[in-house]
Amino acid sequence: MTLQHHGKNLRRGRVSITGQVYAITSVTHNRTSFFKDIFLARIVINAMRFHHDHGNVESFAFVVMPDHFHWMFCLSDKIDLAGLMQSVKGFSAREIKRKIGGDVEAVWQEGYFDHALRTDENVKIFARYLIMNPVRAGLVKNIWMYPLWDAMWVDGEDGL
Repeated sequence: MTLQHHGKNLRRGRVSITGQVYAITSVTHNRTSFFKDIFLARIVINAMRFHHDHGNVESFAFVVMPDHFHWMFCLSDKIDLAGLMQSVKGFSAREIKRKIGGDVEAVWQEGYFDHALRTDENVKIFARYLIMNPVRAGLVKNIWMYPLWDAMWVDGEDGL
């Protein structure tokens, strides 16, 4: 799994591809654990769901960790990848700062990491790997014990 970082100086000629499945990782500023607070984590989740509900993406899976999030989706022709990430991070940063109050220097690190899945990569297997991050990080023993994830294939019994 190769993730590419896109900060202030995006690579020249980089394009967003309609219909492409992307896996995105975005990290908080100084790895601050904002999302140990479930209410702050819900702000990020709501921003992702907004874009799914408005047809900007088809969201396949996400997980919000204490200091970052992973999100896998298929990009529509309504928004480009940079605009999507600017929207999610911008909205969530404003709302998190409003909820916390005080002087929060920044919520997010600049940029994000993205991986455009190849046609030979199995989306469901990739989603399983993505949402198992809390288990691999030792936050929970079983993914069903972690509240900050979802995947379109969840059936409630056998899981993914």
